[in-house]
Amino acid sequence: MLLDKDIREPLFDFLEERYGKVRILEEKTVGNSRADVVMVIPDKIVGIEIKSDADTYTRLESQVADYDLYFDQNIVVVGSTHAGHVAEHVPDYWGIISVEEYDTGIKSDTDGKPDAEGLEDGVSDKLTHKIDFYVVREMQPNPRADLLRTIRILWRPELAHIQETYSLPMYKGKSKDFVRTLIVDRLPAEIVHHEISEILFERDYAAMIEQIQEFRKAQAAKRGKTVRRKKKRYRRKKRDA
Repeated sequence: MLLDKDIREPLFDFLEERYGKVRILEEKTVGNSRADVVMVIPDKIVGIEIKSDADTYTRLESQVADYDLYFDQNIVVVGSTHAGHVAEHVPDYWGIISVEEYDTGIKSDTDGKPDAEGLEDGVSDKLTHKIDFYVVREMQPNPRADLLRTIRILWRPELAHIQETYSLPMYKGKSKDFVRTLIVDRLPAEIVHHEISEILFERDYAAMIEQIQEFRKAQAAKRGKTVRRKKKRYRRKKRDA
């Protein structure tokens, strides 16, 4: 029986081999669900839900609804026990990848290294295993995708980068939702898709967290100045009265 932890790392290798330029993000909140894997490819963000042999379909309906709001395309990756009937639980535009484990037939020694000489002293009887992935159904464009939700994966400094690149008004005092709407309304959808992917390919988490902290400090200082000015005006009015 394959578990989630058995599938993830081999899956990432498979995706990289199949799609070429990819970046993998794990455990991202989308609506009321948590996406197991977000795969960034040129001009697209793909949501990937993993259903191992130990998982059930209990939450899949709500997960499908959330994934469909945020991602350009979606894939469900399933253990072999689900491969025959998972298509009944996801829309026909979702891709399906099945995972199977098989014995290589190669004996391994106690260090896990293949023994070219055959069974000798200290050799384990355990067969080595390999995981294979099979594309049961190719993913198709998600007709329910909402670009205004997809862009939520970007952080404030990344949104500012798009504003600067395309000479959009900065509106530094406005909310992230305001800025997201500005970008989606002012730029062609294909440009927004391209920018989201390129930014995520280049995202440096350490540098981005530092930028966000600096932005928050600047905003806090700005709010502090506003409060002090209001208090000063209030004291002046009270004195004059």
